[in-house]
Amino acid sequence: MSHHVLPSSYYTQLRDLQAVDFVLVELTLYLDTHPNDQNIIQQYNHYAQKRMHMAGKFEMEFGPLMPFGHSFTSQPWQWVETPWPWQV
Repeated sequence: MSHHVLPSSYYTQLRDLQAVDFVLVELTLYLDTHPNDQNIIQQYNHYAQKRMHMAGKFEMEFGPLMPFGHSFTSQPWQWVETPWPWQV
């Protein structure tokens, strides 16, 4: 894998995505035991939509976040172009 110098916005956007992911995990765990809480379901859907938009913006700028068909790629195969999100 080649070594790239990444802009600060890469780290900022990745950190913000990780924060939203944390919220979604916590809301999921809560909903597992409180499946009829409409307020939390609305919050979950809000953050799920927010994450989708944030991930789309990140991927347009920096490449795919997830393998195995969860993210699109352009040519050439982008996984070898930048560090994987868990490597930074």
